[in-house]
Amino acid sequence: MSAFASSDRAEKSGIALEAQQKIYEKYDKNLAGEILQWVQDITGQSFDTHGDADNFVKVFQDGSVLCNLANALKPGSVKKVNTSTMAFKKMENISFFLKFAEEFVQKSELFQTVDLYEGQDPNAVLICLASLARKSEKNFGRSGLGPKEAQGDRREWTDEQLKAGQNVIGLQMGSNKGATASGLNMGNTRHM
Repeated sequence: MSAFASSDRAEKSGIALEAQQKIYEKYDKNLAGEILQWVQDITGQSFDTHGDADNFVKVFQDGSVLCNLANALKPGSVKKVNTSTMAFKKMENISFFLKFAEEFVQKSELFQTVDLYEGQDPNAVLICLASLARKSEKNFGRSGLGPKEAQGDRREWTDEQLKAGQNVIGLQMGSNKGATASGLNMGNTRHM
């Protein structure tokens, strides 16, 4: 469990504890270490790049490193980085980063502010940052991390080819050549 869970919340037990443990089992500390190193290289900031969940959350928890990452990738994308120690200002920094990330990362790969701020789901944060790192070379011209994004295989069809395809009746369009269900026996017959 993370040491960063909010002190306002009751300790998890039962099903909630099992769900939390499953979330933490998905977390890949090797990938987290690579992501931390990538962020350090892009931003030029110095911090611990050890990939355990507690360190990962601690580095990004106030949102300032994320805002600096956004500005390093796309200058001016986060106008003001809050340095206040107040909780809502830290969460605002995280929201600024998420607004930036929405442009480049699929919605399903984004995380919620509480996932990071309260350490609820560091894996969701990891997925978001890994996706951004994967797309950084294509979108920002910066060194990326992980496999390159696939390029779509665009095909051009002539009018003649399109018309030829309209005459074909696929088997899924209802042609069953007189087949019936007679003779099929579904289980034993009912005896009365």
